[in-house]
Amino acid sequence: MQSKLDLNLLVALDALLEEGSVTGAADRLHLSGPAMSRTLGRIRKALGDPVLVRSGRAMAPTPRALAIRAEVHELVQRAHGLFASAEELDPASLTGSFTLQAEEGTVATIGGRLLEWVSREAPGVTLRFLGEGPLDDHRLRRDTVDLELGVIDRRSPETRIEPLPEDRMVTVVRPGHPLAEGRATLSDWAASSQLVFSRRGRLTGPVDELLAGLGLSRRTIGSAPTVTASLLIAMETDLVAFAAGRMHRGLIERLGLIALPVPLELPPLRYALAWHARYDADAAHAWLRRLVREIVAETAGERAVLAQSPLATDPESRQRT
Repeated sequence: MQSKLDLNLLVALDALLEEGSVTGAADRLHLSGPAMSRTLGRIRKALGDPVLVRSGRAMAPTPRALAIRAEVHELVQRAHGLFASAEELDPASLTGSFTLQAEEGTVATIGGRLLEWVSREAPGVTLRFLGEGPLDDHRLRRDTVDLELGVIDRRSPETRIEPLPEDRMVTVVRPGHPLAEGRATLSDWAASSQLVFSRRGRLTGPVDELLAGLGLSRRTIGSAPTVTASLLIAMETDLVAFAAGRMHRGLIERLGLIALPVPLELPPLRYALAWHARYDADAAHAWLRRLVREIVAETAGERAVLAQSPLATDPESRQRT
């Protein structure tokens, strides 16, 4: 037996109950009067109820119509929301939470702006920030993380990767540090006591490989698990720390530190957004991705963070040994 369910009838019923007349409902749905009358007939047959009855020159809803009016309207609104595109999404109607994973320094730099933006556009939404772990633990796949932001060097068939503006590693020192005051050479830079950041506790990387090719090595005396920790240590010591020049700019400036170029041709930091394929067409997730994308672009497009130091203005000093 064929089902008598027709979602078009639900939309028409909502219009009839809201307008209280066939003519008003027809105008609302851009139908002719006769077509709307035929639709009302189908609704009456499906419900087994007159729905609207003549009362003088107007029409009055039946008790059954009054009983289902709110539920019908809610169902129609939910159906519209289900099929709405990302552009049609009303963020103010969203409720719930999103979980973002990012390195601590990145959260410190863009987290406040993102929280303010979400609070303004979607007051029913909360954000949870998770830090990076020492290993990839498949949080996107397990749906414990909605969106990841960082230098993402893994690939999997179910993970979507969207590149963001590239960044460069910078040297960070306290005001008055010898590297910021004198005409430092590459050898001077390498000989400075350095503190690297690594969530895995690594003490070497691309910098050391490049220096080795020049017959040099640097003086690394330790590692910190996050950018923030390394910068806080650099604030009160003569240690040289490192950060991403654009992504961590706000954090560097708030701490009153000075960013200088790394005097080597390091590969760029390729930041990206990552999410599980299940959220490709999700309107709310697309809205969140747009916010993060715009805030990161805004951060990357501001004034340069590098101080005008000898390392930045004297190219020959990079090659002096």
